[in-house]
Amino acid sequence: MSTPVSTSISRYLRTSGPVFGVIILFVFLALAYFAPAVFEGRELFQQDVAGASGNASDVYRHMESSGEFSYWTNSLFGGMPMYQIAPSYPSVGIIRGIQDVLTLQWPFCLLPGYSWLLFAMLGGFYLFVRALRVDRIPSVLGAIMWTFSSYFIILITAGHIWKLMTLAFIPPTIAGIIHSYRGRYLLGGAMTALFAALQILSNHVQMSYYFAFLIVFIILGYFVEAVREKKFRPFIFASLVTLFSGLIALGINSSNLYHTYEYGLETTRGGSELTPLPSADGQKQVEANAKGLDKEYITAWSYGKAETFTLLVPNLYGGASEYLGNDPEAIESVPAEFKEIIGGMNHYWGDQPFTAGPVYVGAFVLFLFVLGVIKVQGPLKWALLGGTIFSIALAWGHNMMWLSDLFIDHVPLYNKFRTVSSILVVAEFTIPALAVLALVQFVREPKAFLEDKVALYASLGLTLLPCLVLWLIPQSVLTLMSGQEQEMFRQAMGRSQLPVTAIMASLKEVRAGIVSADALRSAVIIVLSLVPCFLYAQGKLKKVPLFALLGLITLADLWLVDKRYLHDDLFIPKESVEAQARPVTDVDKAIAQDTDPHYRVMNLAVNSFNDATTSANHRSVGGYHAAKLRRYQDLIERQLAQQNPEVYNMLDTRYFIFADKDRGLMYQRNPDAFGPAWFVDDIHWVASADEEMAGLDSTALRQTALVDKRFSSELQGYKAATNSLASTDSLSAPSGQASVKLLTYTPSMAKYQVTTDEPRLLVFSEIYYPHGWHLTLDGKQELPIVRANYVLRAAYIPQGTHELTMTFDPASIHRTELIAEISTGLLVLLLVASALLPLIRRGRKQAEIDSVHN
Repeated sequence: MSTPVSTSISRYLRTSGPVFGVIILFVFLALAYFAPAVFEGRELFQQDVAGASGNASDVYRHMESSGEFSYWTNSLFGGMPMYQIAPSYPSVGIIRGIQDVLTLQWPFCLLPGYSWLLFAMLGGFYLFVRALRVDRIPSVLGAIMWTFSSYFIILITAGHIWKLMTLAFIPPTIAGIIHSYRGRYLLGGAMTALFAALQILSNHVQMSYYFAFLIVFIILGYFVEAVREKKFRPFIFASLVTLFSGLIALGINSSNLYHTYEYGLETTRGGSELTPLPSADGQKQVEANAKGLDKEYITAWSYGKAETFTLLVPNLYGGASEYLGNDPEAIESVPAEFKEIIGGMNHYWGDQPFTAGPVYVGAFVLFLFVLGVIKVQGPLKWALLGGTIFSIALAWGHNMMWLSDLFIDHVPLYNKFRTVSSILVVAEFTIPALAVLALVQFVREPKAFLEDKVALYASLGLTLLPCLVLWLIPQSVLTLMSGQEQEMFRQAMGRSQLPVTAIMASLKEVRAGIVSADALRSAVIIVLSLVPCFLYAQGKLKKVPLFALLGLITLADLWLVDKRYLHDDLFIPKESVEAQARPVTDVDKAIAQDTDPHYRVMNLAVNSFNDATTSANHRSVGGYHAAKLRRYQDLIERQLAQQNPEVYNMLDTRYFIFADKDRGLMYQRNPDAFGPAWFVDDIHWVASADEEMAGLDSTALRQTALVDKRFSSELQGYKAATNSLASTDSLSAPSGQASVKLLTYTPSMAKYQVTTDEPRLLVFSEIYYPHGWHLTLDGKQELPIVRANYVLRAAYIPQGTHELTMTFDPASIHRTELIAEISTGLLVLLLVASALLPLIRRGRKQAEIDSVHN
């Protein structure tokens, strides 16, 4: 009886042993990259994370004290939904649990810090390459090529963690699709649904959107194959499985997706109703009724055409934006009289406004990719090649504006995303994918590769030759100065007393040295990698040592470039990170002595509308977020930036923080702030957004509310107060005719006690959002909420003394949560079925074998 058991155990160990070996290797690589910081508890200070660190601080404090999560925060921009700050819905608990298990964060946190992200990147691409029926060792090599591509490491430095999380789950999603089109429908459907759900959960729609194009290319490739082989039924069935899996993934994330879409309509990405202001040259700044971002804004970060060769030579355009003076070796030979000037110039001289670093995929990886374009056959090759060209061309942005115009104007959702250069993540996927396929084919038939001189010379000509040219004569093929720098020097020639020509020559010499050194480095990597390949082709090296050597060279190549941008010196003690990200000044402490539950703070000592440090300690008029409410952005541009005191007062701005050059950080209390709510004497009806915004310039907002005529039906029967003294709020003494008292104030709920001797309009110092807010009178009757003063909420209050309760409870959350729960159930069933079916089949097969022996 023990023989079958021991045989099963032996079989299990044989099959699972290598899998555990791969997992251990990936764990080691992930931890090793962040060592020793990951073992010492040091953390990375990330500018983007710090910029948003204070967001929703009121929500988190409320959750700690009450256990309730709020979908609305008042900590920034006067108030906004939480949908794009920290989306959290009860229905995603199961899928988050699966994510934690897969990334070794539960039940034990085996990968602290950001090491789990590298592990997820390695594992995800490994699953993808294995889906292509590639052996384990080259699959590991492919995972290294993908994971340590420079852009992904730079994302960690910048704090774009959600983006990297999304990217980590894209390769296994594509792996599931490939399994489906290769006839493994259950496994493919389960993988597609699971990893698509995880990538959407990671909440960076832009990355998922870009890779949707690549998935279309892949499906088209399989369609062409189906047409050629006249096998339509498997293709149709695989497409239905993929569609069903995608719907499950969308359903699981329905709450987040729906509310992101709904919120997007109200943000800067949804267009403004205002007529654009003319710029200094008399031209309109932005399209008046744009249904997306401005084209100039979308394409501001466009990769230069020549800059694309950073895929081969990382420092082709200087690397990251920083002072040349931070690189002493680079300016070592600069004449002493020019050193300060040259040291103050930018290390980067490409087309983008600034950059944290280049997109580098590895010199030998790019060589293999070019070889694969020529030698690899099959539908996937063409999909990967098409995806690469597509990605590079769209990354050029304003450098190929006819193509950008085409996509911005006619392709759905494309105009909702900025930083077009980030679409190069597709090329960072397709290049190592095709490189691995080329390497595997080379291992199968090395002599055929060596005999194909066209393929070999073309690959060398497109990779090694440019490296040699850039090493020897970089100044002959590159300008070594940005367009802005060239214009600056041109203007300086006419008015400066400095030897401008000599300074320019010195700058070019420094940058030529940077390019030359990196080009030589890439050339050496290609040559070093080709040596074991030739030895293998000649029968002097076995397959496993070949992969091991290529893996070590590739890892060393990418690792050393990555360490330029994310190295151990950037990690500092946790306490220092907290102090930099969420500073608490003496001014903050003084203002915090005010225990009133409602007031706002305007911090003029920072970049007010691009900094969230104030939000960490106060309810801020400013803040930091990439997708502000469009109306609030209009208010910033037209009123707050113009220092309109009435607008600050209506936002209940009680404190202004400012920097005094002699006394340091100071604050001033504003006694004219209107308070949380006030009754007005009159309504000034407006017919357009322009009229409403213009009205804010001169209207006494304490007495008069500006209301769009579109809300007239909600205010039928309104009777204006006849006594100007009727305008009161919780900070001033009741007039005897109308009063407001704030009883309770939390992020998503506020209670007021109001008294009025006749029906009046009550204006709340709360930001208007048309979805989800409810106002209840005496716990019974729901009152309509209208918009007043362009951005505030208001309501028509009947005569008498009443208790008003305002809550943020969107009905859409309850509906989408039901869809998400049903979809999660389907995913669990699919995962269980995909896990059990192979076991059932194996058991039946074993039973048949046993019956034959018996």
